[in-house]
Amino acid sequence: MKSTIYDVARAAGVSIAAVSQVINGKGKISEERRAEIVRVMEQLNYKPSVIAAALTGKKTYTLGLLIPDISNPFFAEIARAVEDQVDFHGYSLVICSTDNKDERVERYLSLLQQKSVDGIIIGTGIDNKEMLDTLIAKSVPVAMIARELPGDAVLTVVVDDYAGGRLAARHLLDLGHTRMAVLSEHTKVSSSRERIRGFQDELTEAGLDLPEYMVKTSGRDLVKDGKRLASELLRYAERPTALFCCTDLLAIGALQAAKEMEVQVPTELSIVGFDNTILASVTDPSLTTIAQPMEQMGKLVVDLILDKQQESPPNGTKRMVLKPELVVRQSTGRPLL
Repeated sequence: MKSTIYDVARAAGVSIAAVSQVINGKGKISEERRAEIVRVMEQLNYKPSVIAAALTGKKTYTLGLLIPDISNPFFAEIARAVEDQVDFHGYSLVICSTDNKDERVERYLSLLQQKSVDGIIIGTGIDNKEMLDTLIAKSVPVAMIARELPGDAVLTVVVDDYAGGRLAARHLLDLGHTRMAVLSEHTKVSSSRERIRGFQDELTEAGLDLPEYMVKTSGRDLVKDGKRLASELLRYAERPTALFCCTDLLAIGALQAAKEMEVQVPTELSIVGFDNTILASVTDPSLTTIAQPMEQMGKLVVDLILDKQQESPPNGTKRMVLKPELVVRQSTGRPLL
């Protein structure tokens, strides 16, 4: 039979109110008495009820995390970084995979509200900002990670996707490529839109065009779609000599297509990914990619949503933007003359 708060109070020789104050870190209780109550709680294996705390309007010490797909290495690494930091602060984490489907986002947001979580971190694409209005109206802390929404209503931690797109383009331009193409996630994903915009602007400044037919958009199966779309591009009479892929998974699909079509990487086709997940270093050839500081992003978003950050964002802004980094490996090189 589980121990109750009454059992703890009786064993420690104190009132129920005193035990409650220790649990919630409140009240004027001596350190000696507080330590004794904690010792009794541990001896009786007493765990405060999260549900009871929620019903009384207290903290549940639980956060929610919405991501598109936990099997995607980027979001798996983000989730791990978030979970580690959540655990560091003594909280628990509920992870929900949405597949970027609005109906699943709405369902999970409703579920997390019912669970009375203390905050929600969102790393999935959202078309309709109104889905968050209920949370904001109830003062539930909300933060975006690796995704953005128009305006500044919620905390946001992102990499500079636009700068990342420019980095990829500049790398390929410096190698001598002039005929390039892009593989993108769904257009609802704000990060991919910004990466394409940066890539395109860098080409424009170099006097080159990025034709619309050279930008291909995938569905939800990024590796499979990356392979299919890269195969289409490689069948063009004037096929691209370089591909910029808005995720590492799309780039892996492109590598598969090149291998199947006996197109040599990087001598006949250079490929740049985005994310720098663990997969980027184990492909053959290893993948040149734009790195996101995933561990830093996860830690920062948790600290912000729990208000644990020692320094406020610059000028009081709610949007924290981290710098991407070009990681050059074996999948890029100079084009054949």
